[in-house]
Amino acid sequence: MTTTIFVCDTCRWTAEDKTAPCGRTGGEILAEHVERLASAISGVEVRRQSCLMGCERHCNTAVAAPGKLTYVLGAFAPGDEAAQGVVDYACLHRDSETGQVPFKQWPKAVKGHFMARVPALGPDA
Repeated sequence: MTTTIFVCDTCRWTAEDKTAPCGRTGGEILAEHVERLASAISGVEVRRQSCLMGCERHCNTAVAAPGKLTYVLGAFAPGDEAAQGVVDYACLHRDSETGQVPFKQWPKAVKGHFMARVPALGPDA
């Protein structure tokens, strides 16, 4: 089963600044890093989403798969370290039957970044 990483491409660069010095949003930059790191990983795909409505915490992502818990993570610095943590977490999510990953397995880069856990929809939803 495929796990999808949604990356908000309209998220701010920092809590104070919408765009980076290069003129792009933090979400665009984070999305590029996540896309590059996940490109060769089987069972993990990346989709850009304009606004995940977590604006108080910039650089938001969501990790989801059909029939599994969805996790929303945010307040990342848009770079390789955060992107690698999100991709590593998505692999653990992919390999979990329910989407739940034990805390001791969480990559260090995602600890403290969880914003919400959304219940899975049933097969008839």
